[in-house]
Amino acid sequence: MLKEEIKDIIKHSKLWGWVLEPDAKRIISSIGLEVPRYIYTKDLEQAIHFVGEIGYPVVAKVVSPKIIHKSEKKGVEVGIKDDKGLRKVFNRFYKMEGFSGILVEQMFRGLELIIGAKNDYQFGPVILFGLGGIWTEIYRDIILKMAPLRPKDIDNMTKCLKARPILEGYRGAPKINLEELNRLLNIFSDFVMEIENDFESIDLNPVICSTEKCIIADARIILKKGYS
Repeated sequence: MLKEEIKDIIKHSKLWGWVLEPDAKRIISSIGLEVPRYIYTKDLEQAIHFVGEIGYPVVAKVVSPKIIHKSEKKGVEVGIKDDKGLRKVFNRFYKMEGFSGILVEQMFRGLELIIGAKNDYQFGPVILFGLGGIWTEIYRDIILKMAPLRPKDIDNMTKCLKARPILEGYRGAPKINLEELNRLLNIFSDFVMEIENDFESIDLNPVICSTEKCIIADARIILKKGYS
């Protein structure tokens, strides 16, 4: 059963046809997955105070119902090192179309993966897994499976990835927490099935995995056209 909070977010988001990142992060957290500590605000001083608690460097993203692909509009700034840099970024974002706030969050290091879902009109939800971040388009190392995922499906997805040696610690590099990755894929599969009637596509990219955990650094949920 979908939580009322998720239902409310989806219902509200139908106004623009997709879920703004702060709301997508709320959904992700509510189903038991981890996101960076973040603040979503229109108040620059509030954002600066928040960073005083978590420390620099941070990532800042514009939040606007008019901007789905933030990177293409230069609406993402990585590695902000001080208050001066954050003020400069805020002032630039403030001028963007439909500005409704700024999302400021912790930075994490690790292997960047992509996890997503496409709701095929004929076959239903299909889950995608592979190398994420900038590597998605360069290497196109992607595995697709029909949802829901069974344990053996999840195991096969990670084993069949060409980049599997990287996940396991290639040439002495630290291996990622595969148990946590499997848990994430399992929870995500269940969630995809629960909102099957509501979504068109879901992108979690990047999902940053380390030896300890997997953090969902960015999330986008596109709703079905005509959803009501």
